[in-house]
Amino acid sequence: MKNVPINGFYQMKKLALSILFIFHLVLAMGQSCPTITSPTNGSLAVPVNTTITWPPVPGIVGYLVSLGTTPGGVDILNRRSAGLTNSYTPEVGLPESTTIWVTISLFLFDGELIICTSESFTTEEVTTPPPCTSLVEPVNNEGNVSVKSEIQWAYAATATGYRLSVGTSAGATDLLNNLDVGNVLTFNPLGDFPQDSPVFVTITPYNENGDAGSCAEESFTTGNAVVDCNAYFDAVSGEIIPRKPESNFPSQIGLCKNDIPTLISTDDAAEGFRWFKINEDGTESLLSSTSEVSLSEVGSYRYEAYNFVLQGGETFECGISKDFNVILSEIAQITSVSSSQEVDGRQIQIEVSGLGDYEYALDNIEGPYQDRAIFNRLTEGTHTIYVNDKNGCGIAQRIIERELNPDDFPKFFTPNGDGINDYWQYISPRESNEIQLSYIHVFDRYGILLAQIMPTSKGWDGTFNGQPLPASSYWFKARDNLNNEIQGFFALKR
Repeated sequence: MKNVPINGFYQMKKLALSILFIFHLVLAMGQSCPTITSPTNGSLAVPVNTTITWPPVPGIVGYLVSLGTTPGGVDILNRRSAGLTNSYTPEVGLPESTTIWVTISLFLFDGELIICTSESFTTEEVTTPPPCTSLVEPVNNEGNVSVKSEIQWAYAATATGYRLSVGTSAGATDLLNNLDVGNVLTFNPLGDFPQDSPVFVTITPYNENGDAGSCAEESFTTGNAVVDCNAYFDAVSGEIIPRKPESNFPSQIGLCKNDIPTLISTDDAAEGFRWFKINEDGTESLLSSTSEVSLSEVGSYRYEAYNFVLQGGETFECGISKDFNVILSEIAQITSVSSSQEVDGRQIQIEVSGLGDYEYALDNIEGPYQDRAIFNRLTEGTHTIYVNDKNGCGIAQRIIERELNPDDFPKFFTPNGDGINDYWQYISPRESNEIQLSYIHVFDRYGILLAQIMPTSKGWDGTFNGQPLPASSYWFKARDNLNNEIQGFFALKR
């Protein structure tokens, strides 16, 4: 790359600054101050409700409008934003017989404010009273108006103030009696309007020449008050206090098959309760107004719990509502329990019947409960299973005795006729006298059935077809009354 001399660098910098200056100059020329077009500068007898307009200025963020009784003054209006609208209408009009100075300011994108030269006009002399006005919010004959609403009305040309009368019947002034609210267009009552009630309003504009005379009365109707049921902070206790009850009421309840009607109750802490049956046509029938209800049918129901809240001198309910279904249910019938010996311990699988929704626990009626009907990795010994109906119809239980174990059979025997250990037979464990065997089969190492031993007999004497078998290892297979089958081996010694 070719080197640029130092003098050339400064010449390039000077050129860039010149270009930047010219750019800002062109931009400023595009944002020159406008001259008001209506009323024109120096106009006389301008209506007090005039709209001030000026030509649009490109390349700005918005306009600010100031009105005063001196050049650059702001005693009437202090830099009111007009957005990008190139006009402004004073909300409550202008004073009569007064020279009004208008100052337009231009707000630029870089935050700079261009304050233009003030221009002026003189308003007319008002010699007559103002006309009547009308409601803007709420509008005449509006219904379901909030009790916290404020009253708004339209500007009455040449008015310098307004008087309000408000009552709860036609011609009445029981809420407000001919109050002078000044030169404003809104009034916010100190308290709420009565709820679900008609409200009658008469607005009378006036100026120094008198008032509008007999203006038409307008009205609106309030709705029910909006009650604040949110929790609040108690400064004394330093706690958050809920206004509505806290509820853990379930979405489904079981109607126990063998206990109809069933008394259902709630443990929610509340000052009032209601229970409804939801009929097929969508209507509701009240069943109870206490913390409990007697139910005898399946179907859809609704539960309410509420507290009383004092607000605006009236008492309201702050409550919760919950739909729930009632289904038919019953305590479980344990039909079978199967047990098997796995590598990592004993496994129990439970079979039940019934209409309920069931969960299962082992050795503790308090749980924990699980939805699966299988328990794994159990230790040897007696266990108790519990089957709970989730719908509250009861808990079934069964004791599972110690299962059959290979250690319950002798490891060897010596059938030599000496009267000692001559027979091989199952030995019932002391801790489980209820285990009964269905059969015991004895096999040789090749799987040939050698003997079927009855559990009540002396046992196997070590012979096959009347001939003594040689000393060796033999296998057995046994099944108990719980349908558990095990197998193992033992030794025959001569």
